[in-house]
Amino acid sequence: MPVPPSPPADDEQAPTTSRSMTVLCAVALLVLAMSLLGGNDTPTDSMRPPVAAQPSVSAPPAAAGQAGADTDADADTDTDANLPRSKPVRLLIPEISVDAPFTDLAIGANGQLQAPPPDDTNLVGWYAKGASPGEKGTSIIAGHVDTKTSAAVFAYLGQLDEGDVFHVERADGRTASFEVDGLETFDKNDFPSERVYGDADRAEARLITCAGDYDRKAKDYTENLVVFAHLT
Repeated sequence: MPVPPSPPADDEQAPTTSRSMTVLCAVALLVLAMSLLGGNDTPTDSMRPPVAAQPSVSAPPAAAGQAGADTDADADTDTDANLPRSKPVRLLIPEISVDAPFTDLAIGANGQLQAPPPDDTNLVGWYAKGASPGEKGTSIIAGHVDTKTSAAVFAYLGQLDEGDVFHVERADGRTASFEVDGLETFDKNDFPSERVYGDADRAEARLITCAGDYDRKAKDYTENLVVFAHLT
């Protein structure tokens, strides 16, 4: 599957359909990609997304006038509910004392989402070809639960509760605040890719890290913890 096209610059608003297609096309590549986020060892080459996980639906066609520049309706929507596209700068989760900078994540040569550098315990990554935090769609934010030497940025992610709020400071000077809808843990062999990574009709975010037992033979954790949240 070809790598999705690069997103527009921060001062441009990407067409809704383009972002939707980007997210949907990336779903199959993202499945089990979070196996990289354990940090203790590099997972085996067998940890690849199954072909069956490819989405079977396509994004709806763009409305007239949406291709290219924003329409007035789009601008009103961004003002009333969502935010325009802008790179995230810092993630703040007061409940678990997270204050971490962002790095861009992309699809690697192995077809999996690259993880943040394993030697930095206080760093989170976002899938830079998907929705930015606060923008309409599903923004993917990933972080290590630990490294070879110590606990990492998402070590206490599982302590969040429904209703907790976290914040993303953005390059445009705005702050996107998200309310936690719930937490779920999924076996990596039965990961609901479309539910987690699929597009949304509002601004949502997913915080993802490893969970469960560490399988020393596979050099990977057995589960993923996913925090579901929406823009407030």
